[in-house]
Amino acid sequence: MANRQPSSQVEDQDSQPSSSGYPLEVTVNEESPGPSAPWAGCSSPPQRPGCKRKRSVAFREEEEEGEPATEAQDTWVVESLSGLKMKLKRQRVSSVLPEHHEVFNRMLEDPVIRKFLVWDKNLEVSDKYLLSMVIAYFSRAGLFSWQFQRIHFFIALYVANDMEEDNQAPKQAIFSFLYGKNRSQRPLFHKLRLQFIRSMGWNARVTREECEQIQAFDPELWVWGRDRALLP
Repeated sequence: MANRQPSSQVEDQDSQPSSSGYPLEVTVNEESPGPSAPWAGCSSPPQRPGCKRKRSVAFREEEEEGEPATEAQDTWVVESLSGLKMKLKRQRVSSVLPEHHEVFNRMLEDPVIRKFLVWDKNLEVSDKYLLSMVIAYFSRAGLFSWQFQRIHFFIALYVANDMEEDNQAPKQAIFSFLYGKNRSQRPLFHKLRLQFIRSMGWNARVTREECEQIQAFDPELWVWGRDRALLP
């Protein structure tokens, strides 16, 4: 996973002058940027002043589907200086906010999620890059922090595996941890998965660079030690 470049698709269903007074020549280098039941126990907090509309505990209502998801912005940074020449490169600035990290950290305290991470000892479904994508998806989904529930973690992780993994079999364990042997809830899960992707504006691609920016926010967080390259 450490060398993975996100590229696959989601499955169908499921200038300043120089000190010398001469103009500074700028060369632009456009580089591609780097990589329980649903909703149970969720209650709405008191309506706060300034809130323009009330959002569903699940995903945004159908009339909101046309709203674009928040995306990472690009910025230009100096890559090198050579005499009067300056080389720039485009760098992706993550749209992930501290509140999205807080939501993710709260999820890590959920007993079912903790049990799932312990089960995935070979990191087939939940290595550090896949977990970074979960946080990226939280930032794009357009939900308030208090709306995120256990189901969102597993849906985001499922979508991350759809995007990045060739072996799709291990992710089926998600259903076991959510529903046990009850297969009747799987269609609902896939319906919610599609709603989640739609809420992100169908943008499920996360670059390696953004994953590493997410990990750098709190580098001591224990899940960032889930590196396949370190497995014996």
